[in-house]
Amino acid sequence: MKLLPFLVLISSLLDYGCTSPSCNMTCHKDARCEVQGGTTGCYCSQGYTGNGITICKDDNECENATQPCGEHANCTNTEGSYYCTCMSGFKPSNGQQIFVPNDGTSCMENPKAKCELFKDCIAEHINRTLARISHLKTPLEKLQEINKNTLGPLSPVEVVSYVEALSFSSWNTMSDPVSDNEALHNTTINVLVNTVNNLLQKDKITVWEALPVDSQRRSLTKLLHTAEQAALLVSQGFKKTAQLDANASDIALKVFAFDSHHMKHIHPHVYTGGDYIKISPKKRKEPHPNGTVAVVFLRYGNIGSLLSSPLNRSSKDPSEQRHTVSSALIAVAISSNPPTLYELEKITFTLKYAKTADKDIKCAFWNYSDTMNGNWATEGCELTHSNSTHISCKCNHLTHFAVLMSSGGSVGVTNYSILTRITQLGIIISLICLSMCIFTFWFFSEIQSTRTTIHKNLCCSLFLAELIFLIGINMNNNKLFCSITAGLLHYFLLAAFAWMCIEGIHLYLIVVGVIYNKGFLHKNFYVFGYVSPAVVVGISAALGYKYYGTTEVCWLSTKNNFIWSFIGPACLIILVNLLAFGVIIYKVFRHTAMLKPEVSCYENIRSCARGALALLFLLGATWIFGVLHVVQGSVVTAYLFTIFNAFQGMFIFIFLCVLSRKVGTLLLVGNHCLMSLHVQVPSPVAELLLSVDFFFFFFFFFKRQFKKESGFTTGTVLCSEPERQPGNPLMSCTRTDLRAY
Repeated sequence: MKLLPFLVLISSLLDYGCTSPSCNMTCHKDARCEVQGGTTGCYCSQGYTGNGITICKDDNECENATQPCGEHANCTNTEGSYYCTCMSGFKPSNGQQIFVPNDGTSCMENPKAKCELFKDCIAEHINRTLARISHLKTPLEKLQEINKNTLGPLSPVEVVSYVEALSFSSWNTMSDPVSDNEALHNTTINVLVNTVNNLLQKDKITVWEALPVDSQRRSLTKLLHTAEQAALLVSQGFKKTAQLDANASDIALKVFAFDSHHMKHIHPHVYTGGDYIKISPKKRKEPHPNGTVAVVFLRYGNIGSLLSSPLNRSSKDPSEQRHTVSSALIAVAISSNPPTLYELEKITFTLKYAKTADKDIKCAFWNYSDTMNGNWATEGCELTHSNSTHISCKCNHLTHFAVLMSSGGSVGVTNYSILTRITQLGIIISLICLSMCIFTFWFFSEIQSTRTTIHKNLCCSLFLAELIFLIGINMNNNKLFCSITAGLLHYFLLAAFAWMCIEGIHLYLIVVGVIYNKGFLHKNFYVFGYVSPAVVVGISAALGYKYYGTTEVCWLSTKNNFIWSFIGPACLIILVNLLAFGVIIYKVFRHTAMLKPEVSCYENIRSCARGALALLFLLGATWIFGVLHVVQGSVVTAYLFTIFNAFQGMFIFIFLCVLSRKVGTLLLVGNHCLMSLHVQVPSPVAELLLSVDFFFFFFFFFKRQFKKESGFTTGTVLCSEPERQPGNPLMSCTRTDLRAY
């Protein structure tokens, strides 16, 4: 009797989740016919989603879940499942390179990864790595050992060490006689591809970028050379006509092996990843001698960024950094015995763009010497056709090919240098002007209002953002400092945009005459202005902290679209402010015409245009030129964006202080203002104001000389604090001109 409840429980569980023997439904191959909850049906297996009958798709847990592997770990999706590996600099607590989630394994900091990237440290690590594989007898065993050890996360020093070990293993392969065992050749090529893929897959790119420029260039070139030569040597072992494909996540390889009797019937070519490559041999008049030919095609999908400007990022000359790789990297190698059996006439290839096509595109090859130092060259290659997505090229030699495009668009090296100087000068002037704005809005109690509170916070956020940009944008030598700089810059730029948005919202409320609670509004302004940017930055850092700071500048990385954590909120705020700008200008023009019919339409438009110019800088609408430059990439948009935004602080100072009637009146009252100031603020502040009073007087003197009236616009168009009256909210405002903004 005591077993009865237990048997009932077991029976119910079996009825709920086990396959029914009477189930005769036809299910998807990745589904099972089961009885669940009393209902018979087809249910996708664990790791799949779908209706179970026609569809069972792999459930990508790595994308659909947040940190499924925990902190400091990388998630790799597989068919129906996924596995975890620790990031570079960390090691799994259970000692296994690969682990599954929820088994209690966590990633701990690896003290061995602290090895500094000095030559002595690298050399020592290389020797230890070579010693570990020296006892293995065959090249295949060495390859398999390297493949096993490179599956998980690696430190930069380990990457260099395993490249050297792979090169050493390949040279052993070349020194051994070529075997006739085709199964062995197949295995060797597959292990080779997987090993190279381990070193070049996506999660290793950031590790490569941490290497010194010279070491990165040399090791990467050696790895490409080793992969090509090792695959070519193994392919020579095929004594019969054969084709072999070996694919990994980021590398594809195809081998053609044939003898002289089949040369007329075999035309080596490959179509992979949207790219097409074909080789054409020279035509021979005399009969072909007996012999064999091996052709190897390789395609690398994710190493373009390593062969782009980062390889020259230490150079201060912009001309050396203007080109980036915008396609996959392809390699073609030919070996024939005798060497004259298969001579190349040309290689033609069509490559798919990895990025939006630029006006300045080139067909190029990676030219390197015996010392493994390489650079891009274009000799012997010509562009035959291009469109918005593909480019076709023709070359008369073999090596590694790719498509280069100008990273600076049509700006050019000279304009790039000029724009850099304009940016530096503009930010310095803006910092001075913003500090004067902050001083004015902070210490003059006569002008304190909701409007000046918003101005003050906008100026503070913009001041800190520009100061951090000026000091730290190029401090990329220290990764931690660079990441912190990028995070602070991200936060204060978003805060500046948030206060620009608040400027637009507040102006809109004033123009339409909305009644609001001042205290409640202030509290929400501060939450939106400072807390919301912190939330965005916090979420971004939690999901992709490694994308803060790049090898070129201390800013957000463009990888995995991480830059949109800034562009998205910024574009949204620009859109909101442009809408507010349109409503404000419309209301101002309409009501000014109603209130002052004696003012001509031309004067009214002129007045509104001046006010609109002030609002454009105040609301950050000039950042729209940045969007236009991304779309067009012209010199004009580059200069407009640089000038308007580098000098944004100066323009804000002019419109909010120099051309403000309230501030002007306050500063020009002379001794009375200064005497009252001594009463309101400590004497050091008053003495400081005495020293800057002449500077302000200079501006207002010239303003009065060139304007009959001290105002910025004519007509009552806005108000600082709405005083609602029935029937006409705008007319009931206290007399405040648009010049106050």
